[in-house]
Amino acid sequence: MRVASVLLPLPLSEAFDYAVPDGMALEPGEHVVVPLGPRRVRGLVTEVRETTGSNRRLRELEGKVDDPALPPSTLEFVDWAARWTLTPPGEMAFLATRGLRAPPPRPERRLRRVAGREPGRSTEARTRVLQTLGDGEATGMADLARAANVSAGVIKGLVDEGVLEVFEVAANRPFAAPNPDHRPAVLNAGQAAAARVLAEALDAREFRPILLDGVTGSGKTEVYLEAAAHALRAEPEAQILILLPEIALTQAIIARIAGRFGAEPGEWHSAVSPPQRRRVWEAVQAGRLRLVVGARSALFLPFRALRLIVVDEEHDGSFKQEEGIVYHGRDLAVARGRIEQATVVLASATPSLETLWNAETGRYGWVRLGARHGAAVLPDIDLIDLRDSPPDKGRWLSPPLVEAMVETLERREQTLLFLNRRGYAPVVLCRACGERMTAPDSDSWLVEHRYTGRLVCHLTGFSMPKPTHCPHCGAADSLVSIGPGVERVEEEVRERFPDARTAIFSSDTVPDAGSARELVRRMAAGEIDVLVATQAAAKGHNFPRLTLVGVVDADLGLRGGDLRAAERTFQMLIQAAGRAGRADRPGRALLQTWLPEHPVMQALKAADRDGFVAAEGIQREAMRLPPYGRLAALVLSSPDPAALEAFAGELARRIPSADRVEVYGPADAPLALVRGRRRKRFLVRADRDVDLQAYLRAWLAELKIPGSVRLGVDVDPYSFL
Repeated sequence: MRVASVLLPLPLSEAFDYAVPDGMALEPGEHVVVPLGPRRVRGLVTEVRETTGSNRRLRELEGKVDDPALPPSTLEFVDWAARWTLTPPGEMAFLATRGLRAPPPRPERRLRRVAGREPGRSTEARTRVLQTLGDGEATGMADLARAANVSAGVIKGLVDEGVLEVFEVAANRPFAAPNPDHRPAVLNAGQAAAARVLAEALDAREFRPILLDGVTGSGKTEVYLEAAAHALRAEPEAQILILLPEIALTQAIIARIAGRFGAEPGEWHSAVSPPQRRRVWEAVQAGRLRLVVGARSALFLPFRALRLIVVDEEHDGSFKQEEGIVYHGRDLAVARGRIEQATVVLASATPSLETLWNAETGRYGWVRLGARHGAAVLPDIDLIDLRDSPPDKGRWLSPPLVEAMVETLERREQTLLFLNRRGYAPVVLCRACGERMTAPDSDSWLVEHRYTGRLVCHLTGFSMPKPTHCPHCGAADSLVSIGPGVERVEEEVRERFPDARTAIFSSDTVPDAGSARELVRRMAAGEIDVLVATQAAAKGHNFPRLTLVGVVDADLGLRGGDLRAAERTFQMLIQAAGRAGRADRPGRALLQTWLPEHPVMQALKAADRDGFVAAEGIQREAMRLPPYGRLAALVLSSPDPAALEAFAGELARRIPSADRVEVYGPADAPLALVRGRRRKRFLVRADRDVDLQAYLRAWLAELKIPGSVRLGVDVDPYSFL
């Protein structure tokens, strides 16, 4: 008989076997419905084999699901990713099939002008609608009304008169094919040389990761888009994937891609509606969509002819998935490239130490862009010693930074004030009793958001109105805000510069792709004078009139003792400073710090990336930490402290003895209480040539986890909270 191995979207360690009914044609990658106990469950076929018999009676498949199958290379990638991250393979397969969980998109209703028809009564609002629409189309009444700044009733009146007509567009209309010769960029000599290296790698049709290492503003995007154009010219079926760390950055890149290729790429990220995600999934699987821009989860799309993967801002911590299935998008991108025999481009102005080590040792190719494109030059970076020039009491901007902002505004240029802290104030405490406001059943502090009047936990999502009395002691009007967030800095800017056009760029104020696109457009068009922003605006954006970057708290990232604290701080501040002077106007960056003598601050002032990397590498190598060693974390949590202690002790007693492996813990996690669950962690350090996953499997094998305890495995952890 024939037997099918089926992955189910459950925390199971292996596929289940089912008998294939006589006459059913079945291939790996197809979707089926199978019985599981009393339930019927959808699963993914990974193998179909002939067998002469079995010592156990197998239940039969109930039927096939008429959805497109996963290509063999996607199945292989899912299997590899599950083994690498120690994730149940059925849960990993869910990532590759969740695009099918939504219903197909419905036909889209649009509006257009009816030729030869004029409104019987002309008004200013109606004229504005017709001018806004022009000869094009609108996606609906609400969108057109918003664009023309009129009520929906004005639009409806024009439809009723027959001046506008509503028509439907097919839901699964094909994506426009990108034209590699639509609008080629004019590359300088350095960019052209880099593009040739990438083209040669593509022509070789073999797996090769390449670090595209260029200073901010050097034109890395144009280089990898030229590589994409080369792949599209060379092979009609070639597919390209560009991974980005931020939705806001996605919108800017999509506009550049549409201008370069004359067609918008497919989008894949959390802001895309489920029906549109299904449309993208099916088009990728069929080979009809050749260019995709997305977040890390786009790696699990069912590509059939993936030839180029670009990981833009490869150093960015946002590529690390911390919730649910834990993985690093950069590492999985390299693995997918190996499976697909594709070229992988890792682009950054501040590459991670892991990627630099791979480039230095010859494991990756290395292409450098050392100068900014065109007339632009790198900004000067200066430190403001807050011990010598502190801000006024209750203020956060020092006199030298305020003076620089005055000069910038007088020149009609733009300022970016960078503070990687959302909300109004990071800490709220009671003056009467000293109580610090935390989220219920969590150790994380509540952050005040002045615009909404709420206290928010950025870890758990809990929020509440700011109380008028201290919940601990009952004192009235005793809660005070400590420290600045972007909202508090913006408040100070508005007080100091009431005539300046000021805006905030953070995930709170720019929650979706449309609002991100609009804010980026306004900034690029010069409609904003001072932009107060978190890291959402610190990378990838090109604002021609921006000449001053002020970092409000340059020391913020150095606190907490994280393994990568110095590296992340250097990367983030170089990226933020790099937003200045990207056109023909020189730029400067001023970093407010209480620690100007810190090696990171000195390296930033000197713009000495190589010196910083060398010094940081010496420290990591001495401790045999990444990239010179490997790390994994085991995080235990439970609402029952006694059960947690008992299980942690049992796990500690089972630690296998192995050469060149060290296990630390169990210890309370820095955030020891989250959502009512106590947390403990083990940290495993191993030499580079140790099979860390095999060690962890041996440790956790046949382990019975109590029902109240959760165990999470994080290979190569980025968060130590």
